[in-house]
Amino acid sequence: MFSRPSLLFRTFAIAEAVSWTLLIAALVLRATADLALLVTIAGGIHGFVFLCYVATSILVAKNNRWRWTSTAVAIVAAIVPYATIPVEIVLHRRGRLAGDWRLRATDDPRDHRWHDRLMRVLLRHPRAFAGIAAASIVVVFSVLLVIGPPGGRA
Repeated sequence: MFSRPSLLFRTFAIAEAVSWTLLIAALVLRATADLALLVTIAGGIHGFVFLCYVATSILVAKNNRWRWTSTAVAIVAAIVPYATIPVEIVLHRRGRLAGDWRLRATDDPRDHRWHDRLMRVLLRHPRAFAGIAAASIVVVFSVLLVIGPPGGRA
């Protein structure tokens, strides 16, 4: 399904922007039509998509060997409404999203680190990897729901 890192990253960059739209619309409706439940629903969707985008950013950064600055910019972009779209465009133009999934080790010494080996094993089994990633994100999301919303409960 996501044959290239660029396609996965673009999909979640757009999804993050869409989730911002849902959240902002819900906030407007709460203020104008007293529909507070919509903020809870849109906030949950946005939070889940945010976690998926962050996980995707880390995976693509690892696969494409981004510097820490590019990785940090990609992750921080999710905090600013709609910033994931221009960040994706800039990363694409700078070639940071070019290339395929690294499924085989090369002579590069970085390919022999344990986390690079683990990433390659998981990438060679995309369905299992997607399941593990989804389950992990659900666990993190659930823990965050138990902890409570940012800024505390109103």
